[in-house]
Amino acid sequence: MKSRTDYLTFEIPQRLGFLNITPRIAGIVRESGVQEGLVLVNAMHITASVFINDDEPGLHADYARWLETLAPFDASPQRYAHNRTGEDNADAHMKRQIMGREVVVAITKGQLDFGPWEQIFYGEFDGRRPKRVLVKVIGE
Repeated sequence: MKSRTDYLTFEIPQRLGFLNITPRIAGIVRESGVQEGLVLVNAMHITASVFINDDEPGLHADYARWLETLAPFDASPQRYAHNRTGEDNADAHMKRQIMGREVVVAITKGQLDFGPWEQIFYGEFDGRRPKRVLVKVIGE
């Protein structure tokens, strides 16, 4: 069995943003030489996410609005107990919980095996600093 581990670093200049990372993941899979297997893509920070969905700007705007409704940014310690620790990002932790930590995608004939319109995204909820994403490819 083959295995490859890569670490990608992203720095989103806004507090919240989404980045299509599918081409980067596809390149890592291609370079791994794995023809049949799996790729794990994992946000290694508790205020960031990796998820699969459509690459449609209206949908991304809808996600941002929806997430802000569910867990609005509020740096004050009155809304979120977490912010009483000196942090200001309790909302980002909650947004990450909703959007998920990781995805696993099948590799078939050396390619990411997606359904229609599926793409891999990095989601940032407390940006303006570098954060890592683990990419682990395993298979034959």
